[in-house]
Amino acid sequence: MSTWSEPQLDSRFVVVDGLRLHYKRAGHGPALVLLHGSASSLQHFDRAADLLSESFDVIRPDLPGFGLTGPRTDRDYRIPAYAATVTGFLEALAVPRYAVAGTSLGGNIAWNLALDHPERLTGLVLVNATGYPEKELPTGMRLARNPLLRPVLRRVMPRGAIERNLRSNVGPRSTVVDDAMVDRAHQLMSRPGNRSAFVDLCNTDQPDRSAQLPRIAVPTLVLRSAGIDGQHFTRDIPGAEELVHPHGGHLLPEEEPQWVADAIAQFLGSTTDTPTH
Repeated sequence: MSTWSEPQLDSRFVVVDGLRLHYKRAGHGPALVLLHGSASSLQHFDRAADLLSESFDVIRPDLPGFGLTGPRTDRDYRIPAYAATVTGFLEALAVPRYAVAGTSLGGNIAWNLALDHPERLTGLVLVNATGYPEKELPTGMRLARNPLLRPVLRRVMPRGAIERNLRSNVGPRSTVVDDAMVDRAHQLMSRPGNRSAFVDLCNTDQPDRSAQLPRIAVPTLVLRSAGIDGQHFTRDIPGAEELVHPHGGHLLPEEEPQWVADAIAQFLGSTTDTPTH
């Protein structure tokens, strides 16, 4: 059985602003950064990353509060703090130009990077991204906002609750949620500080920058599952392209890795520039 709470053979670490970030890097070609969502980890992109590494230098961190990176000491889980950390992470790796693809929370961070550092981005891919105030919160995040449950969830996150949350976030035809996925999510959430970091994130008041989306000038692809609500990126980002998966759920890169990888590779084929690795 895999021990997900420990580093793997291909694990790497770099210190950014006092935080020891865990990441993986594979492949050759233009740099492509993959950002996972909340209550997740870089393993969210395992299969898609394997496919994309044939054409790209694929870099994927465990975002602060999750995976082997773990919690921030300042407990700052605002999107601007995440974006600043990702920017510092890529500076530490000496990657000046890159495309970025993010799922959910990772997508929110990605489009904030496009607003703040358009000169660094060669392309932007938003996969069931968040960032609009009317976006419905997943069940797990709503529970973490309950003042009665907050102290309980900081101490324990039952495996059964994690399994139910995963199953609620995939499409009706998906069979991707198995014992290995649940074990991975449970082990990583059970690492010291990660449960509290998730509760802190869920209770953080996030700034609403959605009115600034029309300022984004980076070539943008929106990948969306048909049943996902609160998404207006193709309406608001000039020139954005959109592909809609008819029956995928919120965890699209795990449910449909080939579809996601093919879409990203085809889109970035004409937008990325010189190799960095």
